[in-house]
Parts: sequence; structure tokens; C-alpha cells
Amino acid sequence: MTSIPQTEALTSDSDALRPVTPQEKCWGWFAIFNVWANDVQSLFGYTLVASLFISYGVSGWTAFAALIAAGLFVMVMVNLSGAAGERYGIPYPVFARASMGTSGAKLPAIIRAVVAVFWYGVQVYFASTALALLIRLLTGATDGATFLGLGAIDWVSFLVVWAFHIAIFWRGMGWVESFLNFAGPFVYVVMIGLVVVLWVRSDGQLLHHAQTIFTRPDATWGTEIAGFIAIIGTMIAYFAAVMINFSDFSRYARTKDAMVKGNLAGLPFNMILFSALALLTTAGAAAIYGEQIINPTEIVERTDSVLLGIIAAITFFAATVGINLVANFIPAVNGIANLAPDRIGFRKAGLITSGFALVIGGLWTAVISQIGIAGFVNTLGAMLAPLYGILIVDYYLIRKEKLHLADLYKTNGGRYHYTNGWHRNALIAFGVAAVFSVATVWVPVLGQLEGYGWVIGAVLGGAIYRALCKGEGAA
Repeated sequence: MTSIPQTEALTSDSDALRPVTPQEKCWGWFAIFNVWANDVQSLFGYTLVASLFISYGVSGWTAFAALIAAGLFVMVMVNLSGAAGERYGIPYPVFARASMGTSGAKLPAIIRAVVAVFWYGVQVYFASTALALLIRLLTGATDGATFLGLGAIDWVSFLVVWAFHIAIFWRGMGWVESFLNFAGPFVYVVMIGLVVVLWVRSDGQLLHHAQTIFTRPDATWGTEIAGFIAIIGTMIAYFAAVMINFSDFSRYARTKDAMVKGNLAGLPFNMILFSALALLTTAGAAAIYGEQIINPTEIVERTDSVLLGIIAAITFFAATVGINLVANFIPAVNGIANLAPDRIGFRKAGLITSGFALVIGGLWTAVISQIGIAGFVNTLGAMLAPLYGILIVDYYLIRKEKLHLADLYKTNGGRYHYTNGWHRNALIAFGVAAVFSVATVWVPVLGQLEGYGWVIGAVLGGAIYRALCKGEGAA
């Protein structure tokens, strides 16, 4: 491992940005697998998957196939973006310095941090719904007046979950990993149990309902294909944040083989199983209760099973908290620490993240959720797409997978300092591509390209960057 001159190091006292040591590279394929298991299993992930079945009106098999295709695509993309992290032991903000510059990397890092902080706040809210369910089941209490769409129990649950996150990360990432590994497997147990309950109550007609209940009466091959593409695009956008910063996790992998095997087992398998369970649960609830319910905690409440409700509440709470700390907390902390590496450490960045999450999570039901889940996710993904393309083109086509570790941490004079720390080519490529990719989400005339928004943004960003860097060899 190349040593870093401490007088020039762009790192912090928390060591959040430094290269990991060989001893810290201890994650095998199962640890990578478990990251994806929990990422896929979160309450928000379920709600998004369920909302896609309803929003696009395709058959169950079409939606299922689209979700699997998205999982395979994401697997390939994270193998590409995670390679540098695994090889050099560096997090995403440091990896971005090679293409964006030692100062310019603050731009993609903070964009990723903003996305992470948003998801962090939203996941805090979703985890709090599980705790609120548990409180109501145990006490029989009901809410009266509401504030910003939440009753007293909801607000108490939200604040408790928010504080619980702080208590967990304050104890260190080893404790977070243990929490995650414990929580993940139980989600599937509860979801399978819920499907069994719904299967019995639907008189064994659950598969039939899953295939037909969300299909529009005027469905055609054209609408099925359009829905298939749109679902793939939305799911790619959902995972876009993790795709770009996967080096934050792959840096802990023992070997590249462990990373690749973990991604292979983790993404397709979890997408297949979780999507199937989400489809059956959503369809069963719609058939039995006559409503299209996309939050599993609400479905559990309708089953009138106190035991299942308690188990489900605890499990969904644990899984959502676990993935929130790993998939959202780490990127947010690394990005915020990268703004001022000499002044912002791990805990300070964590408190900043938690402060923003308190506001975002509190506003979720009142404001953010009203604009539509899919559109919001697609917009965030479109903004990140060009950054992914620039990173990949720079690492594979320009630098041929070779980075100079010490220079990534130099405040000046290093080969990645460029012009006052900023790489003009990368900034231009990002600006042009981001405008176009975001426009595919919101500009009506480009609406037909929305399902391709992430891919277009990534390809355009990478292509413009490559053209601007033509003639420049690896620095």
C-alpha cells in the first residue's frame, strides 16, 4: 500500500477517506451479498416495487421480468465502478479525484451525499412506520389530530428511530455491520409468512391475481413493452446512487473475485425473490381488501394477526435501519467529510447527515411523497448518470485501470490537481450531459426517453469526456 504524506493528505481525523489497510479488507462474497440483500429489502424498496406494478399497469410477469433485467444491469455496472475501490482500497470521493480533480471531486461527492441524505431521511420515516405499527399493536392506542400528515404516535416513532440511528453509528461501523447481518435474513421469513396468510385468504388464487390484477383493460403489446422499459429505467435510477459509489463498499472486499461473486449472488437472486414476494403481497392485498396497498406495514395491520404484526414490525424496522446506515449513511458521511477533510470527521459528518435527515424525513408525507416516487427517483438518477460515465471512461479508457494513490491525496502539485484542483473537461461533460438526462424526465417532448434517462446520461457524459480528453494520455 502506497504511503500518504501526512502534511499533504486530503483526509480527516476520522480516517473516513483514507485507503483501507490489508487487515480491513476482510469482506468475503457473503458480506457483499448481504449488502444487496438489505438494500433490496428495505421498506422503501418494497413500496417502490409495489408502486411500479400499479403505476404502469403491466402484467405481473412483465413487471417481474423488468425487475430481474434491471438487477442484472446493475450487477454489471457495480462490478465496473467497484473495481478501483477493491484494488486501491479507496472510497468514492477519493476515486472521483482522478477524473474531476482534487477540488473538483467535491462536486460529485456532494451530489452523491445530497442523494444519500435524502434517502437517509426517507428511510428513517419508513422505519418509523414499522415502529408505529408495533406501538399500536402492543398498546391499542390511536391517533387524534395530525401535524404534517403524522399523528402523535407517528411523530414519536419517527423521533425515536432518528435518535436510534445516531446511537448506532456513534458506536462504529463494526456494530453497524453486525446489526445489518442480523436483520437481513428475517425480512424474507416475514414476507413469506405474509404471502402464506394472503394465499389462504385468497382461496389459493394469489398467482392468478398477481398476473392480472394490475393490467389495464386496454393493454397491448405496445403498452407492455413501454411499461417494461419504464420499470427498468426507474429501478436503474433507484440503484444509481449505489452504482456510482460502490467503491465505498468494494474497498472492504478481500479480492476482486469476492466482489464479483457477491454481486452475482446478491443482485439477481435478491431481485428475483424480493420482487416475487412484493408482487404476490401487493396483488393479494388488492384482491382481498379491495385496495392497492403499497406499504407492507399497512397490509400487516389488515391481517388482524397480532403475532405476525409484532414480528413484521420488528423485522421491517431492523432491516430498514440496517440498510439505511450502510447504503445511505456511509456515502453521505464520506461526501460531507470530503468538503473539508481537515475539519470534518466521521462523527461530525454523521451528525450533519442526521440533522438534514430529520427535516427530510419529517417532510416526507407532507411534501415529497406528493410529487410521485418514480419521478423523483428518476430525477436523482439522471443527475448521477453523467458522473458514472465520466468515472468509468476515465478509469478504464484513459488510465487503463492505473491510479497513483499518493497523488489522490495531495492538496497541490499532484497529477490530479489539474487547474487549481478542477478538471475542466469533466465539469463540461457533466454539465452538458446532466441537463439532457434530467430533461428526459421532465420535458414533455423528451418524455419518450424517460426510461432510458440514466443510460443516456451515463453514455453522453462518458462520450463528451472522452472527446474532450482525446489526445491526453493517462496522467
